[in-house]
Amino acid sequence: MFEAEDHREIRQAVRRLCEQFPGTYWRKLDADRAYPTDFVNALTEAGYLATLIPEEYGGAGLTLSAAAAVLEEIQRAGCNGAACHAQMYVMGTVLRHGDDGQKARYLPRIASGELRLQAFGVTEPTSGTDTTSLRTFARRDGEHYVINGQKIWTSRAEHSDLMLLLARTTPRDQVARRTDGLSVFILEMREALRGGLSIRPIRTMMNHSTTEVFFDSVRVPAENLIGEEGSGFRYILSGMNAERILIAAECIGDAKWLIEKAASYAGERNVFGRPIGANQGVQFPIARAYANMRAAELMVKEAARLYESGKDCGAEANMAKMLAADASNEAANACIQTHGGFGFAEEYDVERKFRETRLYQVAPISTNLILAYLSEHVLGMPRSY
Repeated sequence: MFEAEDHREIRQAVRRLCEQFPGTYWRKLDADRAYPTDFVNALTEAGYLATLIPEEYGGAGLTLSAAAAVLEEIQRAGCNGAACHAQMYVMGTVLRHGDDGQKARYLPRIASGELRLQAFGVTEPTSGTDTTSLRTFARRDGEHYVINGQKIWTSRAEHSDLMLLLARTTPRDQVARRTDGLSVFILEMREALRGGLSIRPIRTMMNHSTTEVFFDSVRVPAENLIGEEGSGFRYILSGMNAERILIAAECIGDAKWLIEKAASYAGERNVFGRPIGANQGVQFPIARAYANMRAAELMVKEAARLYESGKDCGAEANMAKMLAADASNEAANACIQTHGGFGFAEEYDVERKFRETRLYQVAPISTNLILAYLSEHVLGMPRSY
């Protein structure tokens, strides 16, 4: 129904891979609250999680739009790329701001699957999306930094070998701008677990493998500092734009799956002697969800185009994420309404997709903060926060 022209061969190959992981696979994981290790391994072996890693380091060396195509097709196939999508968007910070030694040390092993870079340590319980107010502190001690603090909603921490960690290195009251004094580190998690790092799983509405992590004098080699000390906030911004674009692509994939599911069921389900899809009350919500999905899809493509050309894409990346999340949420509501009681039955997978895509109204950034960003930075209105 929705045959995209861009990266057609990649999309078809991803679809074939995903056929090995049908709804029964994901329902079993949900029941066990388990991580999709086999699925992530299959993506890794096929090279999809190394899409953005340059060829010289063993990756595919492709563009962000290629990575977006991979994640969109995973979701459209009924699978869930949230188990591994961070490896794509976290990569940008290392690629753009890491030094040659860091790239040589980590990228080939990430590309081969020897290491997983799945964890992104930014959000904290007391600051939420107010990133500049984070309290986790990294104090320089000779050839190491000693890190103390806490992060929350650090997904996949239990299943990752490396974490990209944002911590304050200069107290907030000693910096000229609130975005100064933050630094980014590559944290080797297995080593850290033996030296002060602890992880506490958080049970959530969906099987998302998210956690809270605690740093108790965790020592990180100074050579694992990315770029210059104190410039970390700027480094992660480009990564955050990539994150928004890639998650927006996932939402487009979810919306396509949900719309296809709803339209198919509406044509098959007979009540009062005719298909329920013959009723405009059933047709119109699905058709509107389709129209809004296509509009959001165009914004995702525009944001990816700007990102790939090296232009400022902050507004477009935020709009893509908001519009795509809205479209997938609308499609989820239409799909569950079309299925009626069966929409709540696990065997149809609709309720699982409904739960999974609902997350993106809130994460990785809430709709209200996107609207505040557009109000101030695009429309020139007074700052609201």
